[in-house]
Amino acid sequence: MTSRIEHRAEFSAPAATVHARLVDRAFLESRLHAVGGKEATLVDHQVTPDGTVRYRLRQTISATDLPSAVRSLIKGDLVVDRTESWQPDGPAFAGTTRATVSGIPGEVTGRYALTDSPSGSHLRTTAEVKVRIPLIGGKIESVIAERVHALLTTEATFAESQPR
Repeated sequence: MTSRIEHRAEFSAPAATVHARLVDRAFLESRLHAVGGKEATLVDHQVTPDGTVRYRLRQTISATDLPSAVRSLIKGDLVVDRTESWQPDGPAFAGTTRATVSGIPGEVTGRYALTDSPSGSHLRTTAEVKVRIPLIGGKIESVIAERVHALLTTEATFAESQPR
């Protein structure tokens, strides 16, 4: 089974400005410090000559913040490794993401589309959560999907609140 995530965020700035903010090393470190959770860190950040930006984030989710169904399977905190890649796509920007969680056989994969809109820009995220655990994988997927959706909302709110 797979759980889908659909998320949309609106920004008052044009796509080029929002993209520059979202992939900036200092912004990512600031965002992790503000909303990244326990031991959040920017592990890697690379910019290629063609304008592609790749980075890897590591975040820890405290066991006390997990639903009991997940705590019964996984002992201790969860470590989330998240890799993102962004590149120009005409006047817009496209991105991909992949996240794995320690101790859980599965992953989150997704795509981003950042485009200009009449009021600024629009970020659309589509993703899938897949957990390969018989019988209860679907329950864990839905918990992860709910948490990822909330995190995307928090990150977008943080990005919009930052000065240009």
